[in-house]
Amino acid sequence: MSGVLTLVGTPIGNLGDLAPRAVEALAAADVICCEDTRRTGRLLQHFGVERPRLVVINEHTEALETARVVKLLDDGRRVAVVTDAGMPGISDPGERLVAAAVEAGHSIEVLPGPSAAVAALVVSGLPTGRFVFEGFLPRKGSARAERLAVVAAEPRTVVLYEAPHRVVRTLSDLVESCGGSRPVAVARELTKLHEEVWRGDLSGALAWAEDREPPGELVLVLAGAPAAPPATDTDIHAAVGAALAEGLSVRDAASAVAAELGVPRRRAYDIALAVSRDT
Repeated sequence: MSGVLTLVGTPIGNLGDLAPRAVEALAAADVICCEDTRRTGRLLQHFGVERPRLVVINEHTEALETARVVKLLDDGRRVAVVTDAGMPGISDPGERLVAAAVEAGHSIEVLPGPSAAVAALVVSGLPTGRFVFEGFLPRKGSARAERLAVVAAEPRTVVLYEAPHRVVRTLSDLVESCGGSRPVAVARELTKLHEEVWRGDLSGALAWAEDREPPGELVLVLAGAPAAPPATDTDIHAAVGAALAEGLSVRDAASAVAAELGVPRRRAYDIALAVSRDT
């Protein structure tokens, strides 16, 4: 009999957010994969769930333990997966385990639950229709610089996670890459007693964080990059002039400039034709 892998979303702060169906799934599990046995043990105890076998799946052990968990599924066991808070697999262990279980042909169930990213997004006051989740930025080096550049240019709302001891540095880097006037919301301690959402611009957020050194895991919700102003005839004239000077034909120059500036090809062609006649 094939086993079942069940992903269980757990509270990000308030234990009252654990759904009854999630409690049932944890009670029915033969094995529970978790990041911290003590934390998960307290969760089970709070809801009166008899503690089954707990397997530690964290950033250090997931690669090693995945094969063993798949073997449990091969033996027909029901395996639940939880993290310390939120949905497994989202900036937390679980992604590799799910992929391996799918490849092995096992059933995957998901019990949706709290998500810090979504909670912060909807409470931020920023556009929610289109957004991207960046999780934690790389800590240093070219990888961090590259991601910051991508975030700065992203037109959709961006959701980032950050640890309290790194938030000042990250806000400082965002000010440098995005400009201090970019709107942002900083959410901390969501669903907990001291929940707080700060709203303003990046410069203000940096001053707020430097003054308070806010504790607790943080979610940054950053407004998307403002749309570039539409290209004018002067912009198109300069661009096609440069393209023609490089030896492109009128047709090719028009095509290249239309793609670069996001203008109708016919408009670029007419201007390119006029420029070519004047030279």
